[in-house]
Amino acid sequence: MEFRFELALCAALESPERVVARQLGAGVERPGARIVDVCLLSPGPDFDERAEISAERIPDPAIEAAVGPGEAVPVADAFDLPPDRAAAVVDRAVEVGYLERERRNGRPAVRATARYPGDWIGDLVAVENKPDLGTPGDLEAQLRYDAALGLFDEVVLATASYVTRAHLNRIPDAVGVWRFDTETGDREVVREPTPLDPEAPGVEVRSERPSRTDVALVGPDAKARKRRRIAERAYGKGWRPEPPACAHAQATADGRPRCAHFDRVVDPGRECGSGCPAFEPADPPDAERDRLRDERTAWVAAPEGDGPRRQSGLSRYL
Repeated sequence: MEFRFELALCAALESPERVVARQLGAGVERPGARIVDVCLLSPGPDFDERAEISAERIPDPAIEAAVGPGEAVPVADAFDLPPDRAAAVVDRAVEVGYLERERRNGRPAVRATARYPGDWIGDLVAVENKPDLGTPGDLEAQLRYDAALGLFDEVVLATASYVTRAHLNRIPDAVGVWRFDTETGDREVVREPTPLDPEAPGVEVRSERPSRTDVALVGPDAKARKRRRIAERAYGKGWRPEPPACAHAQATADGRPRCAHFDRVVDPGRECGSGCPAFEPADPPDAERDRLRDERTAWVAAPEGDGPRRQSGLSRYL
């Protein structure tokens, strides 16, 4: 249920004024400690410049390397990494179109194909999905983590449940609440989120026990680096999963994987394959994920030769 809820919400949130992605790491000191269900990325002033570089995620070490679009820099000087790791980063950065290779004095060198824009990220909004508030699990701890860290501009809880005052009292005041209907795509704003301050220091919860909570202080620079990494990941990844390689597999009009045998949207990673009694191996259907994402969001599928893309304004998601 939670997977289908998440995909339906992502489809409803798509707009030419934002990029939608799901399942992104949002920990700073411990990168895998927090996974955000849905991330909404709104364009900043330099968004067009970023979109023109590549439709793919640009590797973080390539962005952070001492290399620009001017004179080529030897790989060994540009990257403070072991040679094998540096070579792998260069390979990927060249593949996605951010770096190009040449040789200087017989040494491998790289230059950037464009200046990496410094202000292409507008708002980042985290959405935590909990369709059934009757089984909250770690929901309260997750939302406390997000509110204390302040990595995102806003944090929202999305649910299918009727939201009571008791529910609202158990989550941080800064967290907004949406009630979402997967059948109609309607969203009711139960509570507006309070803007957080990503430019201020934050507190990252490392562990919580009845008698003790371990935390780490996270400075603005570390938060800014993490926000850029989240934005890059969101831009390159999107939210649509690959449809299963099964004869019963279909794709909905908005690109969600659907099973004709069970007549519903399915989770290919958990429900499909040899463990399914109805599984029949076949080529997966073409969900046209890139076309849909290009048409429905601010992401640009084929930036090369397209010229400047129109500036997308910030959205309020409603």
